[in-house]
Amino acid sequence: MAMQKIGKMNLKNSGGFVARIQYSYMDDSGEKHLTKQSNDITLGRSKTIAPDELGVPDGSMVYMHAFVVWGTDNEARRAFIFEKGNTTTANYNISGTTLNNDLGLIDVS
Repeated sequence: MAMQKIGKMNLKNSGGFVARIQYSYMDDSGEKHLTKQSNDITLGRSKTIAPDELGVPDGSMVYMHAFVVWGTDNEARRAFIFEKGNTTTANYNISGTTLNNDLGLIDVS
């Protein structure tokens, strides 16, 4: 099955902590890289960011990586192909506590 293409990802923070969007992506030689982070996302807020805004090259295999301030980061298991200009968004929710949180894909719309 071909990997789904997306243009943006959204993270909703339902946890009692501050989170930031960060992406991990694979480069052409198969090495995994971590991007810079977005601004803080506080409880009940959400943020949508195109992967290239944080440094992901167009056409890369990309994963949502939720950076948890003073806690344990969480990375999604499912990868997407980032396609600049694509209107599809992968929507994620993070919940729980700083050290025990869950990152889940809600939908792709």
